[in-house]
Amino acid sequence: MFKLKKGLKNLAVTATVAMLPVLSQAEEWKFAIEEIPGSIMDAYAQEFKRKIETKTNGDITVNVYPLGSLGTPTEMVEQTADSVVHFANVSVGNLGTIVPESQVFLLPYTLPSEPAAISEMLTTSKVIYNDLGEDFASKGLKLHTMYSEGPQVWTTNKEVRKPADLDNFKMRVMVSPILLKAYEDLGANPTPLPFGEVYGALQLKIVDGQINPVPTIEEMKFYEVTDYMIWAGEQELVTTIVSGTDWYETLTPEKQQLITETMTEMRGFIDDVVTRFNQEKLEKIKAAKPGIQFVKLSPEEQAVFRERSSNTHAAFTDIAGERGQKLLQDLLAEVNAQ
Repeated sequence: MFKLKKGLKNLAVTATVAMLPVLSQAEEWKFAIEEIPGSIMDAYAQEFKRKIETKTNGDITVNVYPLGSLGTPTEMVEQTADSVVHFANVSVGNLGTIVPESQVFLLPYTLPSEPAAISEMLTTSKVIYNDLGEDFASKGLKLHTMYSEGPQVWTTNKEVRKPADLDNFKMRVMVSPILLKAYEDLGANPTPLPFGEVYGALQLKIVDGQINPVPTIEEMKFYEVTDYMIWAGEQELVTTIVSGTDWYETLTPEKQQLITETMTEMRGFIDDVVTRFNQEKLEKIKAAKPGIQFVKLSPEEQAVFRERSSNTHAAFTDIAGERGQKLLQDLLAEVNAQ
């Protein structure tokens, strides 16, 4: 079994978690998320907590640890693989150094275009839960489920409708080789920055735009320091929920079934939450900044960007090898068969 190496910082975080109070009358499951309280991930974790505690009459307690309380998202996943944390909800953008194959979901124009079709694929895909699940397992991780927080939206300082509009355009991206390549292929100058520095960078014109779903744009106030919100249709913010395989395999069949059943019940719940959050947050943006411009690229405009993304697909196979190439081919086959 592959074991992830822990650095000194991770050891310190692990020690902190180990010193957390242990409930004397209940088994505790630790659920770590990479977002703030009140976010979509928090809504998922709180509903999972409610369901598990209700079904077990409190014999199992789920404690939720939000952004920063247990370290970086990567550290959260490492702790999960080491069975210190029992569940982690992280976006695929933060899994690249651990499960490179998961970066297939960062490729532009890969997933279906309709929310219902995206949800169906992310919860039932044989490619995801059989093939990609094996890649997670090889890193000591049990892939329970995936869901999208909604379409990625560009917030920019100018209107963008074609690749030429991105010439010399500094687009903030996460530190991911695939994302750097993706936005370079789309015509931009991708600029990696830590998440906490994005608002200031936009305000000071260090970068010209950034990419996030609507709820994040509203919560982080990125709309205040940009003039346009652009729906290009290229990506969804895909997140994963994982456990450590070592911990999961110690559970009784009844507890494993409890997790599976509860995750299945959560599908409709989180889809409704994502829809509501995206609608409500967009209305808040409109009310806070009436002058902001909204642009939705036409199918013809999207097609131009889609054509340029073929180079990114080739780069993914260079990073993930033959395994990644087959994964991408099979995933696209599933999409085309819908």
